[in-house]
Formats: sequence, C-alpha cells, structure tokens
Amino acid sequence: MKYLYGPVKSRRLGFSLGLSLTPYKICNFDCIYCQLGKTNCLTEARKEYVKIEEVINELKSWLNNNNQEAKNLNYITISGSGEPTLNTKIGELILEIKKITAIPVAVITNASLLNDKEVRLNLLSANLILPSLDTVIPEIFNKIDRPYQRVSIGEIINGLANLRGEFGGKIWLEVMLLRGVNDDLAAIRKLKEAIDRIKPDKIQLNSPVRSRSQENIFPADNKKLEKIKDILGDKCEII
Repeated sequence: MKYLYGPVKSRRLGFSLGLSLTPYKICNFDCIYCQLGKTNCLTEARKEYVKIEEVINELKSWLNNNNQEAKNLNYITISGSGEPTLNTKIGELILEIKKITAIPVAVITNASLLNDKEVRLNLLSANLILPSLDTVIPEIFNKIDRPYQRVSIGEIINGLANLRGEFGGKIWLEVMLLRGVNDDLAAIRKLKEAIDRIKPDKIQLNSPVRSRSQENIFPADNKKLEKIKDILGDKCEII
C-alpha cells in the first residue's frame, strides 16, 4: 500500500488504520522528538501533495479485502509521514471516507494551521481531532517544535480555541513532555491557561519512548507527570 499503513494498535486510538496525505516528512515542524526523524521539507505551502482519489481507491480496496480487520477498527486515522492539513484536499477526503464506511475518522495534527478558517472547515466532518500543544512559551516552542518561520504559538492557541467553537466532535489535546525542556511546573500552569480557553474533551500527556530525531531527548519522569496531571485537572490522562 502506498498511502495506507497498519492497522496498528495505538495507546491513544485503539485499533487504527492510518492514511498519509503527504510524501515522507513534508511538514511545517521539525520536532526534536519526532519518531520519523528530521523533516525533509520544512514548508507551510498547502497543496494536494498526494491525490485524494488514489487514497480513496486504496482505502476501498483495503476495506473490500479485509472485512474482518475492518470490523475491529476503532478509527481510520489521517496522520502519516507529515502534517496532514498541508494537503488542501483533506476535507474532501474525510467526506469521501464517510460515504464508504461508518468507521469513525480521526485526524492527528500539530495544530499549526488551525488559525486558518478554511483548514478548520476542512476538518469539521471528522469524528475526532487530536491536535498537539507542547508549550505556550515561544522560546520553548521554537526549541521543541522547530516550526517554519511564520508559525506563531499565539496563532495556534487562537486556532484551537476557534476550532472548539465550530467543531461538534471530540478534541483530544496531546502534550508531549520532555525532561528538563517543557516540564517545568510554572510553564505547565501557563499552558493550563491556554487549555482552559481551548476546552478539549481530553488532555493526553505523552512522553517520547521511541527513537527521536535528536539525541539526548528524554521522557519526563513519572512523578513529574503525575504532578502535571494534577495541575491540568480531571480531563487529563497519562498515556
């Protein structure tokens, strides 16, 4: 398969079939913890990086030939090897998936383009959106996520807050915590102020356990994770 991967068992989503909407590592972030390695093409350009018709045809073929596995799927997840919202046809893809299957659609995104109303509109037919927000402090954001130069943490927060007001599905916000980088409790309290604006249905604390794009990146320790969970409140879980 060219665009599909899995199904895989995920800590966040259960049994999930993945769809990739960009060639390998086309993204507007170059996150130091990315398990796929360094970003090959750092860009904010939106276009149809892969043909949605080809993705749909591949998905139809998989569903037709894997009836039993399809029955066990919790989600069809749009994510893959780059930032999926860079593909201008993501909204069309979600609608086409809905026509051929009742399996819920999830979108994993770095949230960088959600300040664009068109991008938010593209996502409204999904069942679940899983954006990330690792920090609200610009210096730490630039250190961790290494964004394309025009990406602003303030715009990301605004986009997430606007999405909450427009989207009728679930929002599970991921926070990737790195030891000694963004796990300071004062910084977490500032993050909570933004999360209170965003109003996600869940906050999922994560920490890198697989290979990372940069050396000397370590997961937050368990005691620190528990303290952060307490600060962020009842909707927060450690995954």
